[in-house]
Amino acid sequence: MPEAAVVELDGATIRFAGDAGDGMQLVGAQFTAAASRCGNDVHTIPDFPSEIRAPAGALAGVAGFQVRFGRHQVHTPGDTLDALVAMNPAALKMNLPDLQPGGIVIVNSDAFTADDLHKAGYARNPLDDGSLAPYRLLAVPMSTLHREAVAQLKLAPRESDRCRNFFALGLAFWLYERPLESTLNWIRSKFGKNPAAQEANARSLKAGHQYGQTNGVLRDRYRVPGTPGVRGRYRRITGIQAISLGLVTAAESAQLPLVFAGFPIKPASEILHHLAELREFDVRSVQAEDDPAAIGMAIGAAFGGALAATATSGPGLSLQSEALGLAVMAELPLVVIDLQRAGPSSGMPNKTEQADLLQALHGRHGECPLPVLAAATPSDCFAMVREAARLALRHMTPVIVLADSFLAHSAEAWRVPAAADLPRIAVPQRQATPPANGFLPYARGERLVRPWPIPGTPGLEHRIGGLEKEPDTGHVSYDPLHHEAMVKLRARKIAAVADDIPELTVDGPATGDVLVLGWGSTAGAIQAAVERVRRRGRSVAAATLRYLAPLPRNTADVLKRYKKILLPELNSGQLARELRATFGVEITSLCKLQGRPFAVGEIECKIEELLTA
Repeated sequence: MPEAAVVELDGATIRFAGDAGDGMQLVGAQFTAAASRCGNDVHTIPDFPSEIRAPAGALAGVAGFQVRFGRHQVHTPGDTLDALVAMNPAALKMNLPDLQPGGIVIVNSDAFTADDLHKAGYARNPLDDGSLAPYRLLAVPMSTLHREAVAQLKLAPRESDRCRNFFALGLAFWLYERPLESTLNWIRSKFGKNPAAQEANARSLKAGHQYGQTNGVLRDRYRVPGTPGVRGRYRRITGIQAISLGLVTAAESAQLPLVFAGFPIKPASEILHHLAELREFDVRSVQAEDDPAAIGMAIGAAFGGALAATATSGPGLSLQSEALGLAVMAELPLVVIDLQRAGPSSGMPNKTEQADLLQALHGRHGECPLPVLAAATPSDCFAMVREAARLALRHMTPVIVLADSFLAHSAEAWRVPAAADLPRIAVPQRQATPPANGFLPYARGERLVRPWPIPGTPGLEHRIGGLEKEPDTGHVSYDPLHHEAMVKLRARKIAAVADDIPELTVDGPATGDVLVLGWGSTAGAIQAAVERVRRRGRSVAAATLRYLAPLPRNTADVLKRYKKILLPELNSGQLARELRATFGVEITSLCKLQGRPFAVGEIECKIEELLTA
């Protein structure tokens, strides 16, 4: 059998898809790790079913994991697929539209039974009816070959089939010239206490790789060379992991205990899981009975002198709005993380959206301003959570950090910073001893920030709560002038945050035909689209707003320097409306409400449309 020719590529995109219990997330993560070790830049996104326990083989139960890896910087998980690994008919039907013509489709032919074809809605077997002719099909009896590979281990059929995903991974490793060693080492470490499972997974991985070498159906295999990056320690990191590490390191940098209170709501509940594992740090993670209780616990922790945080999704943020108003009025430091998902109500729990922006900016009764930040990439979640903690402590205010399901679950390579390189986070005045002229809990110092007294300190006793206050003393007051004065003081304090954040930076020409402006998870697709268009000699720039309230000081100046502004959002144009109202500029919205992130090509086409209009 002639050996397959090796074709060198700049990058490739592969997706593993199957039932929720087929282990697609696991093999996708292992493929990502192998690509990273080969020096590739990577960007990934898992796809979880919205149904918790859909029937096996049903369309509603399909899960997937997509990996884009390349020799150059990778901004997104990829628009279309170069290869699709489908473990059953439902996975094929749900994911085939994303496979580009001529792409490789690898299927577990053993799963294409009459019953599973019916569940997926196929009238005929697509492996036989010619419908897959536009693609390069490799139909592999994975279940049979896998069972043969592990037959000597005498496993029960259910135990044996649990390892079948590694056969698919081994075949993908052969296709893209990924080494087996790192994954074999991981298997030995993961299943060290279960020798039978360890051997079964290793044999299945090797069998899939061997099948690729000997089947002879695919004439080509592919190599994506690595590129040496900046020296340092790197790891694969998801947005959830970055948020968790950002909170822990912020508390360490401020020399404060971290108290995190959360309620299990997808996808934010995973932050609670991660923090619960970091017991070696000064972390108290508490599971509350609901979202109002979670933020109530966090506010109490902030009053007690800890770095306090909570995380939720859109429905939970709605429930927390009154307590957020309490934190604003009490002027307590608090970090609130909102991992947005498609709504309204329960919506599509595992699908992404950016539709909580207006709620974050204005979704509280009364005059209730607070800073709102947005992370742009999975690793940027680390930086923006730390920044939220810095601003919350420096300005004695709650701060909302917006991310979304896409950022929460997608992953990229991250250069791990040295602990010594992380800047200290200053803590407001604590006043260990009472002042001679009496303690004034709402007296304003620099930046209009009040002190943060330690509870229980003799002489620093004071009243706190959600009723309006008298300036300086904090006594409850119903004086109309006191209310107006305190409202204006709180607003001025938040407006002054603009002097404490960086200006908006632009990638590309300082003036030009089109500026593509974005916020949050659209940053990667915008950057990739703008780079494509600029390679054709067009005058296009990109900018990402990571500070949404208050906006950077130079935002108006930047917007005025371009003839046209394009603003892609995973909502109905919420930020565009805010910017039009604030600055009176004309903005073209590009909106998407499909529970999926932007494809690079969607933004690229809209840029070209504006350039030629």
